[in-house]
Amino acid sequence: MKVTQKLHYDAGEKPSAPAPAAASSTPAPAPTPAPSAPASGDAGSPPLSPAVRRIVDENNLDPASITGTGKDGRLTKGDVLAAGTAPKASPALSAPPAPRSDDPREERVPMSRLRQVIARRLKDAQNTAAMLTTFNEVDMSAVMALRGEYKDSFEKRHGVKLGFMSFFVHAVIEALKDYPAVNAEIHGNDIIYKNYYNIGVAVGTPQGLVVPVLRDADQMSFAETEASINSFGEKARQGKLSMADMSDGTFTISNGGIYGSMLSTPILNPPQSGILGMHNIQKRAVVVSGKNGDEIVIKPMMYLALSYDHRIIDGREAVSFLVRVKQSLEDPRRLLIGL
Repeated sequence: MKVTQKLHYDAGEKPSAPAPAAASSTPAPAPTPAPSAPASGDAGSPPLSPAVRRIVDENNLDPASITGTGKDGRLTKGDVLAAGTAPKASPALSAPPAPRSDDPREERVPMSRLRQVIARRLKDAQNTAAMLTTFNEVDMSAVMALRGEYKDSFEKRHGVKLGFMSFFVHAVIEALKDYPAVNAEIHGNDIIYKNYYNIGVAVGTPQGLVVPVLRDADQMSFAETEASINSFGEKARQGKLSMADMSDGTFTISNGGIYGSMLSTPILNPPQSGILGMHNIQKRAVVVSGKNGDEIVIKPMMYLALSYDHRIIDGREAVSFLVRVKQSLEDPRRLLIGL
């Protein structure tokens, strides 16, 4: 008969030597090796201070992977800050995958360099920012009526068509002026507020999505905005966009509506903290207040989606920003007089 002894001791306390087992004709089992010391941040490690715990949580760090330099191996603020700012090795898209047998009905094509960059940046955005998306809808009746009334004379005078994008660019700029956090970025432990408005406009190409930037867009007229967007679109289709064309954006607008998208949650374009998604314009039945009370009418409606970095933009700011954009689009005269 074997005699099994249970050991009870607190974490970190050195266990006392076990009592000798009773004599037995059966050989005693080999002693189980003592567990190795837990890594920093595990249950058996010294507890984290509130300040250290906050930095660990905010940066999504693993305490067990950080070497503590404090007393008894405790993690200090310096330890976790150094770990949080150290460049993280992102998995290379070209790393050899696990072996996979090819099917004769399949075609294996290497990813283009542009597609690899797009994939890496999108994944980095998800890993870095605390992304959240808020939605609203806008009645496009006023913009469509204004555009329909002046599009011919606009094109005749400026040599460029009056599209919807210029309305959105300028509506966004007015909202950014009211809510500067949406135009800001995080740099280390600092927030950088930008008093200029470089608006990126996402453009789809056969090679992938690119985002050329309208620099100082607040100083552009509607005609200059439309001309710049058209020029970028042509350069993108020809593959002639340079890195300078796509650098230094402070906010991005993406128009999935041209492809028929009804609703989406756009991904941030780092280091920017906000991106506005436009969608398809669809006629829908909506309730409006009339002289005789509420009535149901048909309106051209568009869903808007604002994805933002919740680390620096609160929900109230995000919703208010989107409402501000909605107000400018539903009454575009506000854009002409700066309201």
